[in-house]
Amino acid sequence: MPATVSVVRDIEVTTLRNGVRVITEQMPHVRSVSVGVWIGTGSRRETPEQNGISHFIEHMLFKGTPSRSAEEIARSVDSIGGNLDAFTAKELVCYNTKVLDEHLPFAFDVLSDLVLHPMFREEDIAKEKGVILEELKMEADSPDYMVHELFSANFWRDHALGRPILGTRETVKKYDRDMINGYYRSTYSPSNMLITAAGNLQHERLERLARECFENLEPVEPAIAQPAPTTHATITLKNKAELEQVHLCMGVPCYPVAHERRFACYVLNNLLGGGMSSRLFQNIRERQGLAYSVFSDLNPYRDTGCLSVYAGTSIESARKVVDSVLNEFRQLKEDPIPAEEVRRAKDHLKGSLMLSLESTSSRMSNLARQELYFQRFFTLDELVDRIEDVTADQVQSIAREFFNQDDVAITILGSLQGFELTRQDLAC
Repeated sequence: MPATVSVVRDIEVTTLRNGVRVITEQMPHVRSVSVGVWIGTGSRRETPEQNGISHFIEHMLFKGTPSRSAEEIARSVDSIGGNLDAFTAKELVCYNTKVLDEHLPFAFDVLSDLVLHPMFREEDIAKEKGVILEELKMEADSPDYMVHELFSANFWRDHALGRPILGTRETVKKYDRDMINGYYRSTYSPSNMLITAAGNLQHERLERLARECFENLEPVEPAIAQPAPTTHATITLKNKAELEQVHLCMGVPCYPVAHERRFACYVLNNLLGGGMSSRLFQNIRERQGLAYSVFSDLNPYRDTGCLSVYAGTSIESARKVVDSVLNEFRQLKEDPIPAEEVRRAKDHLKGSLMLSLESTSSRMSNLARQELYFQRFFTLDELVDRIEDVTADQVQSIAREFFNQDDVAITILGSLQGFELTRQDLAC
């Protein structure tokens, strides 16, 4: 199809003939450029047998191409003082680089080469299995990571969202070249690929580079859309006697990423446990001294979401921490939220947003998120206005919707010493 160009604020968009989208945002006051190649499918597309393969492929793409060895890929961007990185998430994979504007053509050539021309050599696959198995061991030694994995596995039971991005020892060991190459071919397709860039660059220049590298990529039949997962309000108590602390993760279902009420949800999360002035931090850490680390977090996806609370504490204080979190849920539902507290949460959100978008890498990521989830771009003024429009009543309405005894899921990991918890203990 013919390329089309549209301009929104400092953003320009071109769709190549095969469906690859190229999006840029000019930031002429900086000297850097950040570029990302995004694959719009992460680990949630994997079958149980494929679990972890998206992350494995991400690693494999740095193992060399017909024109560059793994060492040459590693040295290439280092040699010009830039960064080259990648990550895998539940709903996307990203390969990105940040360099001085004058080095954009070279950095883009390296980035496109590793994304489009992987070798998937048997010897590299065998070695990388060992690397991933060590990564799994490292994460297993991190109880705050493990409690979140256990929580997700139960909250999103029988769904790919509940399976670990890294995979498991059993799945990783079974990967072979045909399986890896087949999954790569089915997901690294033009309609599932997005290129975003932000910084001191001209759209036409990046578009030309993208055409040279990506326009010959053959289209692939798009994947069938997955049904939205069901959430499960499970109570999971896992004993691990060698741990000094008890780690708990408590959560409830929340809105998908593009929900109309998402800004009120951000405010709710911020005042509940989003910073040092939040209710959870002030009550559980500062007033009661029950935990060093305590916070809440939003994990929204395209068709579902979770609002969770994490805390690390002693077994003697575990029940008190659970009760304190539930009490914060209850107060948010029942008591009027002070205007100054809503004001503080809004200002914190606006400040974090504005400061983050001063970097080219954050702008580049923001472009991808808005394209993948919203198919449009929001101005900074629009985002600030949407935050400002949130009222205390809206926040309380969401609290009443989210915080229900029958919807609360909880996972506790540690030396439990006979600790028990029932549904009746989760009244809020």
